[in-house]
Amino acid sequence: MHTAILSVKHITVGNLEQTIFKNLSFQINQGEQWALVGESGSGKSALLQTIAGKFNITGGEIRHHYFDDFIQQHPVDDAYFTHHKLIAFVSSKHSFRNLSNTTDFYYQQRFNSSDSEDAPTVENYLAGIHPTVHTRQVWSYEQTIEQLNLGALLNKQLIKLSNGETKRLLIAAALLKHPTLLLLDNPFTGLDVQTRAAFNNILRQIAASGIHIVLATSPHEIPDTITHVAVLHQGEIINSLPKAAFSIDMVKVVPPPPIDADELASLLSLTTALPFTDIVKMSDVTIKYGDKTILDKVNWLVKQGDHWALLGHNGAGKSTLLSLINGDNPQAYANNIILFDRKRGTGESIWDIKSKIGFVSPELHQYFPTDNSCLQVIESGFYDTLGLFRPSQPQKAAIALRWMKLLELEQYSRKHLKNVPASAQRLILLARALVKNPPLLIFDEPCQGLDTHQQQHFKHVVDAICALGNTTLIYVTHYQHEIPDSVNQVLKLEKGRVVS
Repeated sequence: MHTAILSVKHITVGNLEQTIFKNLSFQINQGEQWALVGESGSGKSALLQTIAGKFNITGGEIRHHYFDDFIQQHPVDDAYFTHHKLIAFVSSKHSFRNLSNTTDFYYQQRFNSSDSEDAPTVENYLAGIHPTVHTRQVWSYEQTIEQLNLGALLNKQLIKLSNGETKRLLIAAALLKHPTLLLLDNPFTGLDVQTRAAFNNILRQIAASGIHIVLATSPHEIPDTITHVAVLHQGEIINSLPKAAFSIDMVKVVPPPPIDADELASLLSLTTALPFTDIVKMSDVTIKYGDKTILDKVNWLVKQGDHWALLGHNGAGKSTLLSLINGDNPQAYANNIILFDRKRGTGESIWDIKSKIGFVSPELHQYFPTDNSCLQVIESGFYDTLGLFRPSQPQKAAIALRWMKLLELEQYSRKHLKNVPASAQRLILLARALVKNPPLLIFDEPCQGLDTHQQQHFKHVVDAICALGNTTLIYVTHYQHEIPDSVNQVLKLEKGRVVS
């Protein structure tokens, strides 16, 4: 048996005519569990994808020693049985498909009852996961359901899962494949405090079961079971060491620049501020899907200029509550809801509502088309469409580019959204929400996947916007340190009910 389970030697890796790694070396030994850390765009996710075989290696080599050892112990008479069968990769995005298996999910499907019926349940999805290795039964179906706390979700449709629930499901599906090597791309993003603590324990059990873990994560969230840390910077591993010797200051953090207050004020002045009294007024709002109550008699008043934090555990009802405000949930018509001083169902269109809102969420990022350039994606914010479906207007494109510069994104202006790092994609969608300077900003976990520099810079921009005008803000996060200083009111949900 080899001492190393994986060795990467002097590899050059390219994707879409871009060199991602050059002369990169990395090794994982028996019993080691690795965390990859570094600033956004440093190459963490790309290294996971390289190990998983998703990128082209044009120089050097990767040796999958764990596969050689497996074949020696369990000879397989199958030419198609390769090392890929022993790897499970959980990316930051899912690839769920409808029951018809003809189309992917789309953004508003979870709120439309007739269309959401075409989505598999958690139980359906897991039933379709078949172990690629039958000789090592590490995680049974029952054990996996129990440890990932999925029992209560088995009859829930995939499209209706919260961000954190989806993450647990994807990890369960990976374990049911009985991998030797488990690759996790930012597994803690979207998880509430309790779920993060429980997941830390699950990772310990995964490692104890003989599965080797390599995960990309924030340097502030390195699980207990991790034994070694690799620090990446601009496509290079600049440090590789035992976790006990790692310190957070090994990850390069550039302090954010001062906000260009004059430029921000100029951008905000391009739109005439509309006066409202009640931005949101909900009275005993209740949302049910079948026998399941998602929101239970919610009362909430948001006045113009208010700055709210919306908090709660995974599955508490936050996304459903926001969908009622953003015009995505048709059950709004069956409830007593006033938006922008007008009762829902009195003749306003969804587009009337969306024109007054700048919105971003993990689900929007999941389903947003990626074939437009980043500049076009931001310009689409003027029209509230998922992409630019009309000729670009030079004046609007110029405004979009100014927002890109303010958010340190101008280098991505001509690149397609799919070809930039996930953190940049999220910032592009945040710029899209800001570009028309709407009276209401709804930011649902906006800092997911952003590094410390990006988080600090974005928070400063949000605080400056709130200070310069009468913008109303609703901000959702599972991390206290991400909440902007301008937030001064809190609504907390617990199992669909307001608890504070």
